[in-house]
Amino acid sequence: MRIYELGDGTPEVSVVGSIHGDEPCGARAIERFVAEDPDVERPVKLIVANEEALEADVRYLDEDLNRAFPGDPHADSHERRLAHDLGREVRETTAFSIHSTQSFAEPFAIVDTVDAVARAICPRLPVEYLVETNNFAEGRLIEHAHTIEVEAGLQKSDQAADNAYWLIRAFLTATNVLPAPTVTSDGSGGDDPMSADRPNLGLDEDDSLDVFRLLEKIPKPEADEYEVFATNFEEVSEGEAFARADDETFVADRDFYPILLSAYGYADIFGYAGDTIGQIS
Repeated sequence: MRIYELGDGTPEVSVVGSIHGDEPCGARAIERFVAEDPDVERPVKLIVANEEALEADVRYLDEDLNRAFPGDPHADSHERRLAHDLGREVRETTAFSIHSTQSFAEPFAIVDTVDAVARAICPRLPVEYLVETNNFAEGRLIEHAHTIEVEAGLQKSDQAADNAYWLIRAFLTATNVLPAPTVTSDGSGGDDPMSADRPNLGLDEDDSLDVFRLLEKIPKPEADEYEVFATNFEEVSEGEAFARADDETFVADRDFYPILLSAYGYADIFGYAGDTIGQIS
């Protein structure tokens, strides 16, 4: 675990990247941000979590770190020990955990529940969707109070690393670690040298996020070849085919919204069925 601390005092804000070793976007974004030596208005802690798995280019060494919290300092498992240490580092902070996925190219946010922290921060991130995990957060870092998880884009892509960098800046702006970007009356970035490259950081007061809730896992049988037909966050109607495993086609028995649906992202599930529960802004 590699830790950077910026600013004076005890950090109350933290950023975590590369909990999974096959998701380098968080580590790349943290290194890019730290290399800029930014001026911060509040102290912040930035953590590259699973360095060993990252170096080995594997998801984990012994077990999934994002299913191992709260961890155990005396465990034989590398990830279970690391979960304990990482949990200690983010304790009493508002934490931002960066991931990537095989299911969706655009960034979206994930929380355990849509609480006051999520309502204050998520609309200021460059994301369109917010997912409430409901009963599917066991062992994950987002069980820690005041934690927001984000999927930055497609796994191992340069775009995900770039998205992750801007997500960090947006999160740190929302938590007052970084000053808000200058915006002129015409909506431009004024003299801000980064304004030409910066995506929408949630500064538009009319921005709103569609909020979804996970309802159930979609099982995936053993097969040689998988395919998904549905698009994440777009409604699948009852009777519509949404996935295939070899020659078996799966048809929706009711309307649902696919979330984290992919052919090969998970070993035993295609992803999740969810429902839309409104918007926040």
